[in-house]
Amino acid sequence: MNPEPTKPRSREEIERTAAQWVLRRDRGLTATEQDELSQWLAADLRHGEALALQRWGWDELDRLAGLQTSLGAVPNPDLFAPRAKARARRGWWLAATSSLAAAAAVVLLITLRSPPATSENAPPPAAVSTALAAPCERLTLEDGSVVELNRGASVEVVYSATERRVRLVRGEANFTVAKNPERPFVVNAGGVDVRAVGTVFNVRLAREAVEVVVSEGRVKLERPPVDTVAREATVLSVGESAVVLLGASALGPQVTALAVPELAARLAWQPRLLDFTGAPLTDIVAEFNRRNPVQLAVDDATLGALRLSAAFRSDNVEGFVRLMESDFGMRAEWRSEREIVLRRVR
Repeated sequence: MNPEPTKPRSREEIERTAAQWVLRRDRGLTATEQDELSQWLAADLRHGEALALQRWGWDELDRLAGLQTSLGAVPNPDLFAPRAKARARRGWWLAATSSLAAAAAVVLLITLRSPPATSENAPPPAAVSTALAAPCERLTLEDGSVVELNRGASVEVVYSATERRVRLVRGEANFTVAKNPERPFVVNAGGVDVRAVGTVFNVRLAREAVEVVVSEGRVKLERPPVDTVAREATVLSVGESAVVLLGASALGPQVTALAVPELAARLAWQPRLLDFTGAPLTDIVAEFNRRNPVQLAVDDATLGALRLSAAFRSDNVEGFVRLMESDFGMRAEWRSEREIVLRRVR
């Protein structure tokens, strides 16, 4: 029998429902169950406290029996995914951990809740529109190819019977191309064609240049003809980057071989699920900062040492900040359009 997401009337009912959720999380939750759990946790502060206590007891039994500690299921990633055109209903759950200064150093899971930040801490409208209101998007094209759009990027898709063509209008995008040798896949950015059959590559269109990074397979890079110079072609392999200066007639593409760390850093903007287990807040903030234009800062070392266990979409800075404000006694203050400081509510 599924636990009801409504508010129980007694402490005993809360604890019984929490125990049922712990058992179900141990065997794995479906997407529907994850949504139900989020709603149940959001209905009453006591629910999170009871779930944390029941899970701690369950983990302690595992530890004493010499079994591997159960970490439970990861929340439904869709719950944390920002929407481009409309804000989805959000369900949140998270557990914060703090170590007790005792001989046993027992770690307890706790949940905190505080009033949301006041409007005076909200960012100016320009900051919202440029930094957070334009999240990364994922497009699946008719042939199965996938396009990941960085914030503010835009593409136009024109498919024909003989060619699959995409024009990068602005910004940056990553392309995972479905293989079809008889129907080439071409991305045009600033007049530069990037041609592939089946591969993964990243294209960034700036005012003065186009940059291409190949993370799988090979692509052929063709710059537009200039004056009497014939159209140039350059082949890029996995791990290579090329920069084509727009409007420069004498210079060809500048090709660079990227080391693995450089390649990872260059593509770090691409959304992924960040999964943390007992990680300090400073580590979580550092991971978000590595992947987003909006940078987070922690007000003091004590707050930075707070340990959290959760899963977030890497591009959902807005959702992460809102959760810190609503559930963890923090206040977010905008220092500039691209910097947010997390402070503990006094």
